[in-house]
Amino acid sequence: MAYDKFEILNSTAVPLPIENVDTDQIIPARFLKATERKGFGDNLFRDWRYNGDNTPKSDFVLNDSTYSGKILVGGKNFGSGSSREHAAWAVYDYGFRCVISSFFADIFKGNCLNIGVLPVQVSPEFAAKVFAAIEADPKTEISVNLPEQTVTIVKTGEKESFDINGYKKQNMLNGFDDIDYLNNIKSDISEFAKELPL
Repeated sequence: MAYDKFEILNSTAVPLPIENVDTDQIIPARFLKATERKGFGDNLFRDWRYNGDNTPKSDFVLNDSTYSGKILVGGKNFGSGSSREHAAWAVYDYGFRCVISSFFADIFKGNCLNIGVLPVQVSPEFAAKVFAAIEADPKTEISVNLPEQTVTIVKTGEKESFDINGYKKQNMLNGFDDIDYLNNIKSDISEFAKELPL
């Protein structure tokens, strides 16, 4: 399933300065029955967003209209816990296209890259600067440049580089998942197969 190409994202951001956010908090297990990537955004951080009677919790950041944008800034060790792909699906389906954190759980990071959410790992010091900038001004814009592999606090110009696997980078730039990538090189695969001995 192809997704939107990711090149440069300029957006405000939603701060979630909580460490060790695990996948069961991102999308509780009771919502894992669906097999398509649709509708999971409604239940992103469900137990943090809603009371038992389904009324929104006013003190949770996703229910605060002060904050918005396509970037989620999380605390250290974001996406730990189970390997459920649905956690990345929920982040994407809600509308986030990038998550910034000082550390990601490897499986969550990989799941994000597979569906078009860019996980940007920065130093703890730079993460603190991002949180401080958003706290000072919720309209702070963050620029995430995938070709150059940089993230910038636009107002101050403070910038940091991030790492990404080269194959995953090219897929994100093209809006490809793994199947799209293979379909795109189908003719090359066919030509290679012709060279193989019978």
